[in-house]
Order: sequence, then C-alpha cells, then structure tokens
Amino acid sequence: MRLWLRNALWDQVPRDHRATPEALRRRQWVTGVVVVLGGVVLGLSLRLEPGSPWFYVASLGLSSIWALGAFASGPLHLGRIMHSEGLGRPVAAPFILGLALAGVFVAGALVVRQVPWLARQVGDVTAFVEQGSIPLIVLITATTGAAEELFFRGAVYAATPRHPVLVSTALYTLATYATGNVMLTFAAVVLGLLVGLQRRASGGIMAPIITHLTWSLTMLFALPLIFV
Repeated sequence: MRLWLRNALWDQVPRDHRATPEALRRRQWVTGVVVVLGGVVLGLSLRLEPGSPWFYVASLGLSSIWALGAFASGPLHLGRIMHSEGLGRPVAAPFILGLALAGVFVAGALVVRQVPWLARQVGDVTAFVEQGSIPLIVLITATTGAAEELFFRGAVYAATPRHPVLVSTALYTLATYATGNVMLTFAAVVLGLLVGLQRRASGGIMAPIITHLTWSLTMLFALPLIFV
C-alpha cells in the first residue's frame, strides 16, 4: 500500500516538458486572464435559480472557458505512473483515490448536517440536483470536472515554475470562492491538493481528471441522500 501511494502521489516519473521562456510567459498570460473570467462565470452560475435553463447554459459555458483556456495556453500531457510492469497510464489508482476521497467526504457530511449553517451551504448545492434535470446535471458535473483539471492541473500547473501544487490549488480555491459557498471552497482545497500531487507525480492530467470525476459524480448522488 505504501509503495502504491508513493507511485500514485509522490514519486515523480521521468518527463521532459520544458518550455521556452516565451512559451512560459504566454501560458502565464493566458491562464491569468482565464482564471479571472472563469471565477466570475462560476460565481454567477451558482447564483442562478435551481432548475433554471440559464444555469445549464452558464455551467456549460464555464466548462468551455476552462477547456479552451487550457488548450490555448500550450501543450498538455496525459502523464504516466509506475506500475509493477513498468510505466503506464494512470487509471485504477486515480479511480480508487477518487472513491476514497468521496468516502471521507461522505463521512464528513454526516457531521456537517448536524451544523445548521454548514448544512444550508451544502443544501444550496444539492438543490440544483433536486430541482434540476438529472441527466443534464450529470453531464455538467462531468464536463466541468474534466475542464477544471485541464485548466488548473494542466495549464496553471505548467505555467507555475515554483510550488505548482500549492499555486494551482490556491487559484482553484480562489475561483471556487467566487461562489460564496464555504463548503465548496473547502472541498476545492482538499481536492486541489490531492490532484495536484497526482499531477506532480504523473506529469500529466489523466490521473487528476479520473480522480475528480470519480469524486464529483459520487458526491453528486451521495449528498442528496444525506441532506434530505
């Protein structure tokens, strides 16, 4: 287990992702503009009425902003981690980590629901599930999660020469803080650090995307059952 965790979260595989100074500056400018624009759109989308058609438009628009910003910033890489048979794409490990993180959050939710003002914060999010179209909510959750990883663990991480795990997590947290929701902001800190370590270890965005989607889709269905 210890070796498995080191391979998934800590030991860095060999990679050559060096960029010229000009390419790095361009990536930094693009990511700076996009993180501000995305934070504004995110804050506006979660202030819309649950079930409103404009919520779906704004959310899909936000996914487009993150994804287009990521690809516009420069090259992105899938990444690899060490397996027993050698280097390979990360699939099982990030999926298991996503489920484990969801389990921790579900346990925490059982405590949070006993605190009224925190429970209301979670309720503001689950209202979009309860009053919206489930297929559309699933689509939005998946596309937004993938797009966020493309941008924050892809573009932002690559644009940060020093302490990229902390910087990408901080910017992701600030963008999420635009929602005004304390619980979403807390989740962004925890999730951001985990997927940031995955990005550091693997050198790519595949592991963070799988973990993010596993966690977010699990929470999408678990939280409404807890906060009934």
